[in-house]
Amino acid sequence: MDDIPLSVLIGAFVVLLLLSAFFSTSETSMMAVNRYRLKHLVRDGHRGARLASRLLEKTDRLLGVILLGNNLVNTAVATLGTVITVRLLGSNEIALSVATLSVTFSILIFSEVTPKVIGATYSERIATSVSYVLTPLLRLFYPVVWFVNLFVQALLRLMGLKPLNSGTTQLGMDELRTLVLEAGGFIPEKHQSVLLNIFDLENSTVDDVMTPRHQIEAIDLNDPLDHILHQLSTCYHTRLPVYEGTLDNIIGILHVRKVLHVTQNEEFTLEELRKIIRDPYFIPSGTPLLAQIQHFQQNQRRIGLVVDEYGELLGMVSMEDILEEIVGEFTTHSPAQSGSFLQQPDGSWVVDGGVLLRDLNRKLGLVFPLSGPKTLNGLILEHLEDIPESGTSLKIGGHPLEILQTQDRAVKTVRIFPAEDKQ
Repeated sequence: MDDIPLSVLIGAFVVLLLLSAFFSTSETSMMAVNRYRLKHLVRDGHRGARLASRLLEKTDRLLGVILLGNNLVNTAVATLGTVITVRLLGSNEIALSVATLSVTFSILIFSEVTPKVIGATYSERIATSVSYVLTPLLRLFYPVVWFVNLFVQALLRLMGLKPLNSGTTQLGMDELRTLVLEAGGFIPEKHQSVLLNIFDLENSTVDDVMTPRHQIEAIDLNDPLDHILHQLSTCYHTRLPVYEGTLDNIIGILHVRKVLHVTQNEEFTLEELRKIIRDPYFIPSGTPLLAQIQHFQQNQRRIGLVVDEYGELLGMVSMEDILEEIVGEFTTHSPAQSGSFLQQPDGSWVVDGGVLLRDLNRKLGLVFPLSGPKTLNGLILEHLEDIPESGTSLKIGGHPLEILQTQDRAVKTVRIFPAEDKQ
């Protein structure tokens, strides 16, 4: 090597640094590339993305060929750097120290840190490009990589580790939620809200969205026929529960449109009404909303009655109630339900005590706890451990409340003051 000109050695040293930078950039970009974006490019027919995806299917082989090349080049850089330093400064201890520091600095700056920062910043663009070089390199050095991986696999088994291929990685609900939140700049706000609401269905049950028992609009067959017809003509729902005597004796579900069809063709009687009543569909309390959507589909139902473990009626839930949890409220509510939230000139809100806490938090941006009672009335009764009188004031979740009306052992109307008003 003494006969080789110094300029040639320096040129070779620079080339080796660039090769080392290539392997460092390749390693970082391949490991940092967005796998989902890569799969999208593969579906679009991007050849570089297809090659990169195949390389990532066997991470051990990919890292093997990259690190093999990187270590060989870095070793050559260290050797060549020492030769150049000896040529310039001689073969003494100072020269060797300078060679070590110079080579370390050069590799660190030009072949490690800078290339890896670039690789992480432009991971997709670089990964799809370097895959054209890494693919033939892997084929060329596959025997060496395979031999090295034999020792790697043996060592991993001794350590009790089992490496997973990148293709088997799965995301849980929490990871998916984080992915959607971080992609906020690429997903329209409405779409992001729908996706997050779908994730929330995993932890929600029919008890969270059902219409409570005392708010169920139903038909009593013991009422006069004229009263039933008037109720049907003025109701705001397409399906109504039908009972005899009390709500604990529900005999079925009535589709209002079928009643109108019968009354247009023949004289309407209670017997005709009974013929078009469909058997009731009962839902156990605590059923997750995601599971209930599937049950509605399987049973071809759109409305069900929620019962507890003793068979007592707790409320009613419909497919519309669940869909509202995903896409937001529809405009088909009755005036009674629409008037549950009345804003006052001072910024406070007058709400019905039977309103669901989920609706209250969503509409007014509050943070009432959802782990216990489902309604505002239940939350107040649990907090006070007593039935309050009108005019009672309290604070829950940082929000001052004033009881405006109590009736039949329940809180009927509540005024909620903005949290900013607290002192």
